[in-house]
Amino acid sequence: MSKKTLVIGASTKPERYSNMAIKKLNNYKHETVAFGLREGVVNGIVIDTELKQYNNIDTVTLYLNPKRQEQYYNYILSLQPRRVIFNPGTENPEFYSILRDNNIEFEVACTLVMLSTNQY
Repeated sequence: MSKKTLVIGASTKPERYSNMAIKKLNNYKHETVAFGLREGVVNGIVIDTELKQYNNIDTVTLYLNPKRQEQYYNYILSLQPRRVIFNPGTENPEFYSILRDNNIEFEVACTLVMLSTNQY
């Protein structure tokens, strides 16, 4: 079952985990949208540089350090995702609390591992 996913912190650099995640999500047939600071395309997915009000987002997967996440709290809440994944290096107890208060699930996990082990 496809889970529409927003990758925040997307990069066109192949060595970046966000880039690998976009490719793997796409390979596993999950509808994927991406937001990053620089325009580009990864596996046919356009990286948006402006925040868009995407519809039906199931999962937001983060590739931003906690300090950089703060400016996106309200945006992520406005999308009403089912869950947010905090990939390694993005752990943020302050945001966990905000998500919990808004009845949004969160996982401290690795999107790449979750996909590889059928836990996505």
